[in-house]
Amino acid sequence: MDLNALRLLVRVAETRSFTRAAGDLGLTQSGLSRAISRLEQQLGVRLLQRNTRSVSLTPDGQMLVERAGPLLAELVQTESLLLERRDSPTGVLKISTPSLFGRKVVMPVIGGLTERYPALSIEAVMTDRIVDIVDEGFDAVLRTGTIQDQRLIARPLAPLRWVTVAAPAYLERHGTPRDLAELQRHNCLAVRNLRSGRLVEWQFMDQGKPLDLAVTGRLIFDIGDALVDAVLGGFGIAQLMEFAVREALDDGRLRPILQPYDGRSRELSLVYPPSRQCSAKLTTFAAALGQVSW
Repeated sequence: MDLNALRLLVRVAETRSFTRAAGDLGLTQSGLSRAISRLEQQLGVRLLQRNTRSVSLTPDGQMLVERAGPLLAELVQTESLLLERRDSPTGVLKISTPSLFGRKVVMPVIGGLTERYPALSIEAVMTDRIVDIVDEGFDAVLRTGTIQDQRLIARPLAPLRWVTVAAPAYLERHGTPRDLAELQRHNCLAVRNLRSGRLVEWQFMDQGKPLDLAVTGRLIFDIGDALVDAVLGGFGIAQLMEFAVREALDDGRLRPILQPYDGRSRELSLVYPPSRQCSAKLTTFAAALGQVSW
């Protein structure tokens, strides 16, 4: 049965006029009449009694409208609910983010989203391990650097900016380095890359050109969280993303050093499978993340 033609029949029955029904529905009278005639042919019964002044339902038409009217109304309500569900985030959103960025930046975002959308739950895996998006069932992950996997969608976000910092107590004991060469006599806190096994080189701009510098020190960590604690403790100099130490810089617990060599940054992307790109929960998360500065 043609549900659209049935909807037209119900409107004609409500208005008892082809003219009014056609106007309400944005159709021509002839187009409306042809649609109902096709429905009558399909069902093999006459549904309307027509004359020059009025239109009325036949007994068969009356029975059809009485039974079909509530069903059509329910279908309209169901469609409305589905559209609302599509546009409002519901269910579980599973994401992965680097540990330090997750704690400092992502945590307030997802906390706010769960308060705003009661039907939304978020599972956040905060790890510096590179997770498998598809095999581990993630809706999206935050990743730094260039995304090589062409099967995934990578949405660029604001890049992460490097800063070199130290605690005032450390600088009072050991002095403040004035150039990159002086770093060699300082305890430079280091992080080992989990994938390559190598120490992460520090990144600077020297006379407008990028420079990667291997530094040495007596403390090596596997995650950025511990690096923040160590530099706040006055144990050495560290290079970190600015978001990780902004509060400490603002309140004086840390001081920026070697600022003439600043300027390097690292790409950050929200990465997800193509199958997730129309997800309301992912779209909402991406929009909320895009409103945050770091």
